[in-house]
Amino acid sequence: MKKLLLIFIGTLFLKSATAQYDPKALEVLEAMSKKYKAIAAFEVNLTSTLINESAGVKDEFKGKVTVKGDKYRLELQEQQVYNNGTTVWTYLPGNKEVNVDNFDPKSDDLNPSKIFEMYKKGFKYLLVGDKTEASVLCDEVDLVPEKKDAQYFKVKMMISKKDKSVQSWTMFDKGGNRYKYTITKFTPNIKIEDSYFTFDPKKFPGVEVIDLR
Repeated sequence: MKKLLLIFIGTLFLKSATAQYDPKALEVLEAMSKKYKAIAAFEVNLTSTLINESAGVKDEFKGKVTVKGDKYRLELQEQQVYNNGTTVWTYLPGNKEVNVDNFDPKSDDLNPSKIFEMYKKGFKYLLVGDKTEASVLCDEVDLVPEKKDAQYFKVKMMISKKDKSVQSWTMFDKGGNRYKYTITKFTPNIKIEDSYFTFDPKKFPGVEVIDLR
């Protein structure tokens, strides 16, 4: 979970030195957050890319995230994460095991259900400028954690200037990894039951449950 999300490369020319509480960046972020908070539940198809240039690593995989309030479900090829707002299940199909833990809303992990309002606490923000991504003109905004020991030292968000939708976000960690999440499809106002965000071992015969609580 921590390696994937948060699942979202350490750049040699980090702009964190000029990061601040930029009012122009805040205006963009507030408009983006307002857009998504007005949606009760949504589904996002995305492409995730892990890059570490010094190690010659570039891995890409596709996934899906479903969000309803504080709940979310992340589905990737090698991992599924269920969060019903109080408990987190991390299911590894290849190992036929699921790790169960309490959900800590104060964790430094980047929660998919909070990516649209994470800037509100613990981050400085800077409007870098305009940039076109996938033919969409975006505001490029850098978020830099206030805590020096944070897991990620920068998060870059690309936000459409036209409708304030998030096109992508990239997380930079101290190990030289860059995790980029690009939204390929966004479906708002879906109808989804709360049970969708709870892992049911009965539906996965033979799964080993590892309770870490």
